[in-house]
Amino acid sequence: MHGPDRAPRGEDREIFPAVAAAHPELAGTLRALRQDHSMIGHLVGGLEAAVSAAEPPEALAAHLEGIAAIMESHFRYEERSLLHVLETLGLDADPADVLGPLTPP
Repeated sequence: MHGPDRAPRGEDREIFPAVAAAHPELAGTLRALRQDHSMIGHLVGGLEAAVSAAEPPEALAAHLEGIAAIMESHFRYEERSLLHVLETLGLDADPADVLGPLTPP
């Protein structure tokens, strides 16, 4: 499950530094979003471990529900906080490098 983890690292590495440089007042917002990325990575790691351990479907569903909850909250917060900024920000980065593949491998 390397795809879901790649996008947050790409945002942290490519997008957030550009936002911070152009909008230093968003430092707290970016810090909160990075914390979400860390939590998402942790939850995805827990799901991967559960899959490897062949945990029952109910346990896997619980992992997925946790991931879905934080992702929904994260995307809403990110959209409210950064959408306008991202629309005006010129980035030279390739979207595939930042967001990962847009189709499953």
